[in-house]
Formats: sequence, C-alpha cells, structure tokens
Amino acid sequence: MRVGLFVTCLIDLMRPEIGFSTLKLLETAGCEVVIPDVQTCCGQPGYNSGERAIARDLAQKFLEEFESFDYVVVPSGSCGGMVKAHYGDLFADDPELMGRFERLRPRVFELTDFLVNVLHVDTVPGDYNGEVTYHDACSGLRELGVKTQPRVLLAKMPGVKMTEMKDCQACCGFGGTFALKYGNISTAIVDEKCANIAASGAPAVVLGDLGCMLNIEGRLRRTGDTKTRVLHIAQVLAGDV
Repeated sequence: MRVGLFVTCLIDLMRPEIGFSTLKLLETAGCEVVIPDVQTCCGQPGYNSGERAIARDLAQKFLEEFESFDYVVVPSGSCGGMVKAHYGDLFADDPELMGRFERLRPRVFELTDFLVNVLHVDTVPGDYNGEVTYHDACSGLRELGVKTQPRVLLAKMPGVKMTEMKDCQACCGFGGTFALKYGNISTAIVDEKCANIAASGAPAVVLGDLGCMLNIEGRLRRTGDTKTRVLHIAQVLAGDV
C-alpha cells in the first residue's frame, strides 16, 4: 500500500529522529512510504487561536497533498485529531471540499492505530529492554480512541515491562498555547504528571505526542530529574533509543 507520511511541525523542527523511526516502522511492515516535501502544518495552532481562515487554508493544503494516498499516517495524536475531528468544521460551508475530505478522513490514522488495526503487525523491529510507564496524550485518546494500541505493540517486545502510572489518562498540562496563556495552571498539572511518573517506579515514560513529550521532559529536567527517560512510542518500537 502507498502511505503518505505527515511528519508534523514539531517533529520536523525539533525531533526529526521520530520521523525517521516512523518511516522505519512503516517500511519494515511493507508499506511504500511517500513524504510530500512541501507539507507544513495541520493548522491546529491557528484553529485553537481562532484564526479559522489560516487554519482552513492549511487544511485545504493538507487535503490536496494527501488525498491521493491509500492511507495517511501521523505520528501524533494531536495532529491526527486535528485532521479527523476538526477539518469537517472548517470545510462545512464548501460541499466540494467536504466531499473530498469525507473520502480522505477514513484513511487518516495515528501511527500506532495504523500498525495495529490496519497492518495488524505481529512484530516490531525494536528490542527495548526495561520497565516503562505510558502517558495517554489527550487528543489521541479522546479524539482518536488511541488507548490500547500502543500497549498492544509494547507487549510484542519481550524485554518491555509495562507499569501503569496513576492517572495515566490525565492531561500533562501542555495543550499547545494553553501552556503559554495559563502557565501556572499548566505547571501544576505537569507537576502532578511528573509525580505520577516517579511514583510508578519506571525509569522511562513512553508517549505518542511530541508536544506532551517536550512538556514532560522539560519539567522533569527543570526540577532536577536528569535520569527519567521520555521516549516517543515510534522510537521505542523501531529500536532507536
């Protein structure tokens, strides 16, 4: 199958290695992967800030760049959620664009959801050994239903011991611009998340959204925790950690 990989802004600019791990996972599973080199943003920052015209332009750009693929894979529940849950709102006044989007929507998948429910992978290339806990990012969980998929994949790695933290489904406090607008509230939320990670006893936390990853890792380091590893699920599954 021919898969279009939407890398996402954060991964492209801050942690491109996550994109390479995603590519490795998809190619190992037998996909022909294409990465449109003119892709940019899904439009989520603009949408969340009320800049609907900008968000709509970016949504139309995404549609034009990815609608020809058999599937579109996104290594981010946040960006995947923006596409699947909110593009319909942006295209509501344009029947032609809405029709095209409705044909594309069922073919857009968050990475772990795609590996489990479309490709039905039996093995992953990674061989991580150690105890981990898992943080369920809000958008992936609540907009895309990503909950069991990463755990199913981690269970295919014999060396991984999963220890669930308290309130694994609770927000980490990032929320994009929320962390900027409401810094004190965001800090209190991420402090609770970091405390739950520590209480789990796991030396590493795994997650599927780079925004959460940067927020949690940044707070851990600023509060003196230099040892707890914060890992993207793609890197763990691909054996790139």
